Amino acid sequence: MTSHAQQPKSSIENGHVPWIMYGTAWKEAQTERLVELALQQGFRGIDTANQRKHYDEAAVGRALTKVIKSGLLVRDDLFLQTKFTFLHGQDHRLPYDPAASIAIQVQQSFASSLEHLGIEVIDSYVLHGPSRGVGLGPEDWDAWQAMEEIHDRGQVRMLGISNVNIDQVQLLCQKSRVRPYFVQNRCYAVRGWDRRVREFCKANGIVYQGFSLLTANRDLLVGPELARIAKHYGRTVNQIVFRFSLDVGMLPLTGTTNRDHMREDLEISDFRLEPDHLKIIEHLAAT
Repeated sequence: MTSHAQQPKSSIENGHVPWIMYGTAWKEAQTERLVELALQQGFRGIDTANQRKHYDEAAVGRALTKVIKSGLLVRDDLFLQTKFTFLHGQDHRLPYDPAASIAIQVQQSFASSLEHLGIEVIDSYVLHGPSRGVGLGPEDWDAWQAMEEIHDRGQVRMLGISNVNIDQVQLLCQKSRVRPYFVQNRCYAVRGWDRRVREFCKANGIVYQGFSLLTANRDLLVGPELARIAKHYGRTVNQIVFRFSLDVGMLPLTGTTNRDHMREDLEISDFRLEPDHLKIIEHLAAT
């Protein structure tokens, strides 16, 4: 619990699933410092991936170790999410044997994640995008079944998938043995904030995680509508976007590198958006 603001209650909370997560992509040499800073400001959910191309999972682990050793928090205070990434999404720094079967690659990547993060159980393990743009192929099912086996062993609490379209989510839910608890997608206002996928998730008890809520919508963030709404509540535009995401049932991710913005992102518990304002933001790209 942050000392700066009480975390808002939300319908997406379950156990210690956080209402907001700190994303660690594209931070490179600053990863350890920024994760430690985010935890100090009050974040308790951390999103990473065993994909050295865009993440430094080992640096995330070093930050976790430092903060836990400092006495600020214990492992049970944290919600840790990482991902398995197929070969086409990796660079040369692979966490598995590229000649091995997909099932073995998942097992090797997961074992490496445990080592990087210095933990025994991962809260959420996510398939970092399907192997193809349309439908789900044999590699996707092989990976998911390997993830289900890890889940069966009790080494991961929840499974998820990212970067998917509505057809892929529906297919996964229809044919998987362990259904996804999370769907994580980049969220564009011009696409209705991924409305079709969000609606399917809501109807099927899946938590929708939205990322790039700010960076994918830069042009709209400087527009007059959001500025007017922000002024009405006495908040920043960024706070309005994150409050919107909560009010429509998303679990938002933020990757800010700014200490003040970290605090602001956490300080949205004492207000909700009025229905008219929610409607405006839902259809912002069409205005």
